[in-house]
Amino acid sequence: MSSSKHVLNWTAIWVAIPVGCAASLVTLGFRSLIELINQLLFHSDRDITEAITVWPWFFWPLIVGLGGVIAGFFLNYAAVLERQQTSKTDYLEVINARLDAVPTKTSLFRALSSIASIGSGASVGKEGPMVQLSALCGSLMGRFLFRRTAISNSEIVAMAAAAGLASVYHAPLASAIFVAEIAFGISALQRLIPLIIAAATAVMTMWALGYRNAIYPFAEAQFQLSPTTLLLTIVIGLLSGLLGWVFITLISRSRQLFAHVKSLPLRLGLGGVLVGVLAIVSTDILGNGYEVIVHIMAGRYLLPALLLLLVAKMAATALSVGSNAVGGLFTPSLLVGALLGVIIATLAMQAGMPTGNALLFAVVGMGAVLAAVSQAPLMAMLMVLEMTLNSSLLFPVMIASVLAAMLAWRLQAASTYPVVTQHFSRADAKLDFDNGIIEQFIVPGAALLPHESVGRALAVSSLKKERYVYVINELGHFLGVVSIHDISRKILDGELTLNSPVVLVMDGQFPCVFRNQTIREGWEAFAQVTLERLPVLNNPQDRKYLGVLTKTSLIRKAKDFI
Repeated sequence: MSSSKHVLNWTAIWVAIPVGCAASLVTLGFRSLIELINQLLFHSDRDITEAITVWPWFFWPLIVGLGGVIAGFFLNYAAVLERQQTSKTDYLEVINARLDAVPTKTSLFRALSSIASIGSGASVGKEGPMVQLSALCGSLMGRFLFRRTAISNSEIVAMAAAAGLASVYHAPLASAIFVAEIAFGISALQRLIPLIIAAATAVMTMWALGYRNAIYPFAEAQFQLSPTTLLLTIVIGLLSGLLGWVFITLISRSRQLFAHVKSLPLRLGLGGVLVGVLAIVSTDILGNGYEVIVHIMAGRYLLPALLLLLVAKMAATALSVGSNAVGGLFTPSLLVGALLGVIIATLAMQAGMPTGNALLFAVVGMGAVLAAVSQAPLMAMLMVLEMTLNSSLLFPVMIASVLAAMLAWRLQAASTYPVVTQHFSRADAKLDFDNGIIEQFIVPGAALLPHESVGRALAVSSLKKERYVYVINELGHFLGVVSIHDISRKILDGELTLNSPVVLVMDGQFPCVFRNQTIREGWEAFAQVTLERLPVLNNPQDRKYLGVLTKTSLIRKAKDFI
């Protein structure tokens, strides 16, 4: 294979650098636009959870609701365009399907919808539209700047998506792995290197522009590993998996309920009003939750407030996402995890357990819930480590993230990214194919006794539409096959009559398979011949005829993972 056609080549490395720079600038532009809206609406550059308080509390449902209505109009127009063009807009779907481009109009209108939702305080993250716009930027660069290269547009979209996510969270390795893990499947490891180059370039660009600090500065505190803290880590991991499943279920149920409202503007408006009502209880449920996580890590909340905020934030996010607000679930999941981690650690401390710094468990919970919700545990553990720059948390975050993802998967929680479900389905189908046995695919086949006539063989062949008729003895043991073409030729040549026994034209060396062989062995057997069917016998010693294995049945089985 030539190096220019290989997925890993020098051209891909050089393309990744400008793509990473451009993606970081796109995310900065989006962030600046949100800040401008905050200035216009609230005359403040503070976080939405504080900025909205410049208006009386009875205006909050109206503000979030009106933002939802505006978001709904933009989203409705994007949906109409998608139906007309029958195209996929989501960058993960574009990468997974290896499409030529990210649609421009639908991406922009979805971004406008997201701006309206986020700017008015909907409980969604900013990373979704930021990464989508970064992916669109990469797609445009691929189409107009790098069209003469051997790199496919979907590869450049993947680089831009990784760079966009890295710009949001300052976590280049986690971002690159996220795109590889979600869109490509983690087995596509060679695709990871240009993604890392693009993501690292994006973060270096952010550093050069003055955005150098960790997202959640928590590097000074050290996690002390002990039997108690290890037990708490395991408990947080398991509860995070359960909570992640509940979170996904809530969002799914919310989508089903909001689906009864056919008008997108009305649907998003209703979702906004409900979120605004929840904001009366606490404005901390508004926005993506970044500032709230910082406050949690600073220890500003008591246990009752943490419990209330956990329930309210999950409800607000379910309402916003369920009403089709365009945005991400990264930061809301991180906030839910931080709340859970601190709640568990605080309860343990009140019970007299030596927990050390209880606030450190916020990071453990962040990684665990993100892993459960995204079903991408490797990304989750690296993400929180890069965002906090605290290497002492590596071991507990690894344990909690793996446990949470595993439990959520065992509870059959669907990932928030449909592409992950497709990867799991393909992996399961591949595993079934590798471990299945031929006995599962046996179908009846035409079989005659040795003394029966070739005329009977021709009749059976015509009825069953088979080229070969199998010959067995009275005990059902396989003796061989007769070819309908050989019978016809020999009858025309006068060597046989219709009353001649089939044993005269029987081939005793015909290939066969056995019922306890694997499906893969059956596949390999078909690769050696040009037959559509093979006889299946019970074992090499008895050679009792059981039926036939068809090539079509194996192809149907293989299509689920190919």
